[in-house]
Amino acid sequence: MKKFVLITLALALGLCGSTFAQDRGFGLGVILGEPTGINFKAWTGYKTAFVGAAAWSFGHQDSLHVHLDYIVHNFRLLKLEKGHLPVYYGIGVRIKTGNDVRFGVRVPLGINYMFENAPLDIFVEIAPIFDLTPKTDLFFNGGIGVRYYF
Repeated sequence: MKKFVLITLALALGLCGSTFAQDRGFGLGVILGEPTGINFKAWTGYKTAFVGAAAWSFGHQDSLHVHLDYIVHNFRLLKLEKGHLPVYYGIGVRIKTGNDVRFGVRVPLGINYMFENAPLDIFVEIAPIFDLTPKTDLFFNGGIGVRYYF
C-alpha cells in the first residue's frame, strides 16, 4: 500500500506543469484514512463541487465504501501568499457493503490546499456519518488525500 501511495504521489508531482491553481475542472487521486481508496472532485462553480470516493473501509468490518458529497468552499477564511487554502463543508451520502449494506448521510468538513502553479490539491477532512439503514448509528470518517487535475 505504501508503494502505491508513493508512486501515485510521484506521478502526480511529476506531471505538474506550470498551469493554474485548481478551482475548476476534474481531479482524481487517493484518500488515506477511513476509508482508503480512489477519490475525485468535479467543480460545479467557483465555490462548489461534487466529491466522491470508491474506497476500502477498515472499520468494524472490512467493506467497500462509496460516497458522494456536495461541498461548498470558503476562500476568505484563510489567506495565503501563494496558493489557496479554503475550508469546505457539505452534505452527501455513503453506501457501505459488508455483512449488511449500510446507507447513511455524510457531513464532511475539511481544508483544501490548492497549489498556485500546479494542477494539484491536498486535503484533510473529517465526516460524521449518520447511518439510516439497516439501523440508525453514528460513525466518523477522516482522511488525507491528494488529487491531480486534468
